[in-house]
Amino acid sequence: MQAQRTNGVVVRGPGEGPATWAMGSLFERLASGRETGGAFDLTLATQPPGIAPPLHVHTREAEAFYVLEGTMVYQAGDEFHHLAAGSFIYLPPGVPHAFRITGTTPVRFLSFDSPAGLMDLYDEVGMPARERRLPGADGFSIDEEIPRWSEISPRYGLQVVGPPIPLDI
Repeated sequence: MQAQRTNGVVVRGPGEGPATWAMGSLFERLASGRETGGAFDLTLATQPPGIAPPLHVHTREAEAFYVLEGTMVYQAGDEFHHLAAGSFIYLPPGVPHAFRITGTTPVRFLSFDSPAGLMDLYDEVGMPARERRLPGADGFSIDEEIPRWSEISPRYGLQVVGPPIPLDI
């Protein structure tokens, strides 16, 4: 199926649309802000066990995750939530949050950001995915990405406010 946009309608088949490797993960864009008039981004994310971004705040966007496969621990403010397939979490802008991918298999989740724009940060820091898989040595290393995140993320209203979730939560 070919991606289509007619009269504002966006239709994508499996594996269509842009994909980005960032944070050792695969982010497949299902709908971008350019396609939704800036209303939202919708992304299918695949992340390997152990991924844990630092505690951070989005000053502009609300964020929601719906877990399709795998498990994660999600910190929202001072509360911790264990999420598995079928779990949903919504965070309004300004809530400090972090997560850690747990278990032995990758997690796959739908990520919804409103208004749109946050996924442009991932595109800018990461690289176009060569295939629909987790990156290996052909992706950026964490050591290459961290300085890019530090430099670019403030332009997107992302503020790091603490460390990642520890392994033992």
